[in-house]
Amino acid sequence: MAERSTAAVDVADNSGEQPLTAEADQSTADGVAQNPERDTDSDEAQGSGGTEGPGRKASTPELHSGHKLARRYRLEECVTRLDGFSSWRAVDEKLRRAVGVHVLPAGHARARSVLAAARSSALLGDPRFVQVLDAVEENDLVYVVHEWLPDATELSTLLAGGPLEPHDAYQMVSQIAAAMAAAHREGLAHLRLNPNAVLRTSTGQWRIRGLAVNAALRGISSTTPQRADTEAIGALLYAALTQRWPYENDAYGLAGLPKDIGLIPPDQVRAGVHRGLSELSMRALVNDGATASRHEAPCTTPEELVKAIGEMPRIRPPEPAFTAPPDYQRTSYQQGSYGRPAAHAGTTQPLVPPPPPLQSRTGKALKWAVSALLIAALGLGSWQLADALMDRGDKQDDTNKSQTTDGGGKNAVKPKPVPIKIQNGQEFVAKGGAQSPGNVPNTYDGDASTYWKTKSFNEGPTIAPYKPGVGIVYDLGSAKKVSTATLDLRYGGDHTTVELYATDSLTPASLDSMTKIGSATTTGTTATVKVSKQVKTQYVLVWLTAVPNSGYDSALYSRAGYKQAIGEVKFTG
Repeated sequence: MAERSTAAVDVADNSGEQPLTAEADQSTADGVAQNPERDTDSDEAQGSGGTEGPGRKASTPELHSGHKLARRYRLEECVTRLDGFSSWRAVDEKLRRAVGVHVLPAGHARARSVLAAARSSALLGDPRFVQVLDAVEENDLVYVVHEWLPDATELSTLLAGGPLEPHDAYQMVSQIAAAMAAAHREGLAHLRLNPNAVLRTSTGQWRIRGLAVNAALRGISSTTPQRADTEAIGALLYAALTQRWPYENDAYGLAGLPKDIGLIPPDQVRAGVHRGLSELSMRALVNDGATASRHEAPCTTPEELVKAIGEMPRIRPPEPAFTAPPDYQRTSYQQGSYGRPAAHAGTTQPLVPPPPPLQSRTGKALKWAVSALLIAALGLGSWQLADALMDRGDKQDDTNKSQTTDGGGKNAVKPKPVPIKIQNGQEFVAKGGAQSPGNVPNTYDGDASTYWKTKSFNEGPTIAPYKPGVGIVYDLGSAKKVSTATLDLRYGGDHTTVELYATDSLTPASLDSMTKIGSATTTGTTATVKVSKQVKTQYVLVWLTAVPNSGYDSALYSRAGYKQAIGEVKFTG
C-alpha cells in the first residue's frame, strides 16, 4: 500500500538547493553573527529523491529589522532569505520572549500549503518537536511563528567537535525515531530531517525543528514519506557515529564518503564504533536489502526503527572518571620512631641500659639536697600562684577567654595567594560568530590599556537570547588549583556577570561539556570571581553572560549598546 503524507506537506529532497545570503544576515547589534537557530541548510546528497511542485514564485517581502507583525512580533535578525520566503529571529513583545518567524507573500504558490502544514503541526502538540505558536495570513503576508530555543545546540554544531559518544548517539536516535513514529501516526512527515533540524537542549533532550513546515516552504513532496524520514534518521545516526555524511557529497559541515566505494558500515569508516548502532544505521539506510554482516531486515518506517532499537541491549552512559588517591604515606611519628631514623627490616635495636643509681654517701647527700630544693621551689611556686589568682579574681572569665581566642587568631598564618601565569588563550564561541579573537592576547600581556572587546548588543544586560554568553578559554600550562580570577573591565554600570568553567582543552566542544566552578556579578570595573568548587584544571573559561550599557567608545571604535571589554585577567591559586 502506498504511503501518503498529510495534505499540508509533501516530503522529499530538494537536491542541490543553495540558500541565498540575506542582506539582514546580521542582527541590529554590530557583529552578531547568524544564530544557531538558523534554517539555512542545504540538501546535498540527501538519500531520497524528491520533486518540487511547479507554480509561480512571489517576490520576498521587503522586511527589515524592527518591523512588527500583528503589532506584536518585532523582527530582529534575518537568518534565511530563500526562494520567495524569509526566516527571522524575532521578539514576542506581548510575552517578552524570543520566537522564530517564517514570512512569505500571501500570493506565493506555497502560501496555502505552508499555512496548512503549520496548523497541522501545531495540533500535534508533541514536546519533542519545536512547537508552532501561530500561523496567520494578514496584510498580504503569511507568517508562521514557532518556538526559539536559545539553550539548544544543533547536531551539526555538536558534530563539528567530533562524533558523539555511543550513549549520546543511542539517546539521539531513540528519541528522534520515537518522535517521528508519533508524527507519522498522525499523518505528518518531516522530509527535511537533517543535522540542522535536530537540536539538543541544555537538559540533554533531543528536539526536532520544522515538522511539515520546512518541506512546505520549499515545495518538497514524496510518495514514500515514512521511508524518506527513516532513511534520514539513519543518515543522522551514521553522521553521529563517524562524523561523516553517508553520501558522496559533503553536506552540513561534514565530509562525504570517498567516491566509488559505495555505502560502507560506520564501523569500517572509524575504529571503535559501537557494533549494534553501526548495524542499526545500515538497516535504516540500506532499504533495498539486508546488511551483509547480520542479514537483518531493513527498517522502512520510523515504527520499525523504534522496534529495532527496543530489541538492542541498552547502552549505558560511561562511568565517571575516577582518579585513584596517592598511596598513604606513614610518618615517622606514626611509626613510633619520632626523632630517630627507622630501623631496617629484620634488625634488632640494641637496648641502652639505664645509668646506675647513686649509691655512695656523696650520692645520697646529693639526692637529699636536690629533694629539699624541689620541695622549697614547689612551696614558693604554690604561694605565688595563689597570690596571683587572688589579685585577678575580680576579672571575668569571658574576658580571659576572648583574650585567649584573639591571641590565637592573630598568630594564625594564612596562606598567601600564588599568581598563575597564563600561557595561551583562545576565544570560545558557543553560538553565532566570534567577538574579537585577534585581541585575546591583550587580556594577559601585562598592559591594562589594551583590550579584548565584545560586540554591542541592543538589549541587556543579559546577552541571551542573542547568545548564551561570550568569553575566552585560558591555558594555564599545566593542571592547577585555581582559587580566584580577577578581571580589569573597561565599562561599569548595571551590570557585568562573569562565570568560570573548568574544561579539558583550549577548544572545548560545548558549554555543556564543562564544569562551572564560580561566578560573580559587579557594577564596577573590576570583577573578582572566587572559585566555589575546587578542581584541578589546565584550562579555564572566563564567560560573560551579562554586560552593562555604555555609549560610543572612540578609543576602541565601539558603538553604543550593551557591551564590555577586558583589559587584564589574572588567576591565583
